[in-house]
Amino acid sequence: MTASTVALVLVVAAAGLLRWRRPAWYWLTFGVTLATLRVLVRYASVMDACGLTVPPSRWRLALARVTNRDVPASRPPRILRFRPTRTGLVLRLGLRPGQDAFDVAAASDRLRHSFSMYGVTSRELRSGVVEVRMTGYDVLKRVQMPAKLDTRPMRVPVALREDGSVHYRDYRAIPHALTLGATESGKSVYQRNLVAGLAPMDVALVGVDCKQGVELFPLARRFSALADNPDTAADLLDALVSRMEGVYQLIRAEQRITAAVPDAEIAADIWDLPEHLRPVPVVVLVDEVAELALFASKEEEKRRDRIITALVRLAQLGRAAGIYLEICGQRFGSELGKGITMLRAQLTGRTAHRVNDETSANMAFGDISPDAVLAAIQIPAELRGLAIAGDSTGGWHRIRAPHTSLRQAVNTCNRHADRTPDLPELAPFRPELTSASEAPAPLAKTAPATA
Repeated sequence: MTASTVALVLVVAAAGLLRWRRPAWYWLTFGVTLATLRVLVRYASVMDACGLTVPPSRWRLALARVTNRDVPASRPPRILRFRPTRTGLVLRLGLRPGQDAFDVAAASDRLRHSFSMYGVTSRELRSGVVEVRMTGYDVLKRVQMPAKLDTRPMRVPVALREDGSVHYRDYRAIPHALTLGATESGKSVYQRNLVAGLAPMDVALVGVDCKQGVELFPLARRFSALADNPDTAADLLDALVSRMEGVYQLIRAEQRITAAVPDAEIAADIWDLPEHLRPVPVVVLVDEVAELALFASKEEEKRRDRIITALVRLAQLGRAAGIYLEICGQRFGSELGKGITMLRAQLTGRTAHRVNDETSANMAFGDISPDAVLAAIQIPAELRGLAIAGDSTGGWHRIRAPHTSLRQAVNTCNRHADRTPDLPELAPFRPELTSASEAPAPLAKTAPATA
């Protein structure tokens, strides 16, 4: 056996081992080159087999007859751009006359098999241009966020999509969101990633955790207000409504709608205000919304109506005042009572982890996309953290958040505790931090000082 043969065997063995144990490393070393050659060589024949070609135009047929040449072949979409990435390949295709972006989307599964890729997705960039993203391996099996992230104010990278791109939670674009997930589905890890991503930003965090604060209290150093029971939550939400009304008064005072003021300087929300006058934005995290909607007596029913009314008001009016809602729960259905569907209608962003019933999936995506409902109820129990994310446009993606332990989230919040703003309206609900040797202090509203 010659040295070249031994070297070839070792290379093949190394490639096989990497593909089995470290698919990301295999893709960067061997896979990207092989896949590029496979796509470029097979492109025309695969497109023809998948029905993504168009017959030659009349003038080309006439020209062939005049010049006594062979009949020209059908033409596939033009490759406008070809770019390898750390997880796959990205093709930008220019569609031929008569082709539609839906044709490419419908052929995605056939393209996946023909090019021997793990996954293929497509989206229309503009009229006549479609972007096809191919992944070389299962990027959601072991989530690794890229080193470079496009972070902006109020824009948090929280998960990785199945096409290898980063899933961002952008509060400026989607102010309010609903996150569902059964027990042990990965909802808490998603929430930790969200809090850890918001911790370094200039934002006030407000939490409502009716499980006696066990989920959010460890992160209390970065929270401006916390409520651990429905009674305190009702008072806290009323305080947020009062803050919202005060912010609107500030915006009205600074609008200055006169002929001398340029249109770009007319204030309509807090982001149009000068920086020295701009109130700090507030993100409200409700850990279990069903606990706020359940009641067992007439008195609790009055409290429940008060809470849901405050949430609906914040969802309808809070965006311009810089108040954003993150509603989380294991169960979300119309049986939670009046006002729930009205609240759902204001929550543009939707994320569903594994749910135990189809009704919750329908409440999340029934008004968006039936395909997203089917995808949500098919999430296997062993894939914790896998979720379906969508919005009111009808688009949806499979995502998975990187595993973040509670200790990692606590360390991040403690490291950025100096960024926690003091909001006068929420001062009575500021969590009382205790040392490790002391008993945990209640999160109930602070009693007024006596003379």
